[in-house]
Amino acid sequence: RHAETAPLPSYDEVLVCSPDTGEEEVELLVRRALSPGSQDQKIYCLLGADKLVYKVSKQLESHFFRLVQSSSIPNYRFLIFCNAKADSSYVITAFDAYKVTFPDCSEAEIQTYLKTQLQVPSGTAPVAQAFEKPHQQNVKFVFSERAGMGK
Repeated sequence: RHAETAPLPSYDEVLVCSPDTGEEEVELLVRRALSPGSQDQKIYCLLGADKLVYKVSKQLESHFFRLVQSSSIPNYRFLIFCNAKADSSYVITAFDAYKVTFPDCSEAEIQTYLKTQLQVPSGTAPVAQAFEKPHQQNVKFVFSERAGMGK
């Protein structure tokens, strides 16, 4: 069962997979999850891993099992999320021994959890409100000269 106070994963803990996801991206997440120092309460997640192409799926399997064997971390936190209906996915086959069915949660429970986790601390205006004008739809671009800082 989930803990209602547990935080959502941060950006460095999640990789959303697509057919374009590369081997390097997958390897980086696996290394983060299974490297010394990864036991800082982070839970690393591959979302939609069933969408990975065969070559990347094979590399995921290879990196994961190689690092598990060489790692001294007994309690790593690494989740692979796949669509249960994607039977032809190599990832599902390769990690079948680790398969767990997602616990049944009602839509109301999920919504309540997300509302709690996505609240902005009181006294802090979210960025969306900084650009808000009543009854107008606006598109704003924020640019930065520092790499990776533009939105």
